[in-house]
Amino acid sequence: MALGRKGSRRIVVDGTSYRWRLRRRPTYGQGLCWSPCTYAVEHAEHPGTTLVVTTNQPHTSNWLERPSNPVLPSNVAEAITAALQQGWVPTRAGSPLHLDQSAGFSPSL
Repeated sequence: MALGRKGSRRIVVDGTSYRWRLRRRPTYGQGLCWSPCTYAVEHAEHPGTTLVVTTNQPHTSNWLERPSNPVLPSNVAEAITAALQQGWVPTRAGSPLHLDQSAGFSPSL
């Protein structure tokens, strides 16, 4: 499933263009800080397999006003590099690859 162009941002990693997108509004679980923030990445010109990255922080628009840092392009570049090292081929069709970087996230109870 391709990423919508609206709201996505372009990033270049090692000379290859990607698009990434973070939900503007959190899901219910993210809003209550039960689950961490996630974002999606795909190849810009030839989208195939989507990379879904789970961060270790709450969504910045969580409803509990729990402090969090925004997802920066440098974070996205690091995730893309890590996924490529794990064998992610962004131009090949297939199921999304989930990259879990949620170590250290503590949900609100």
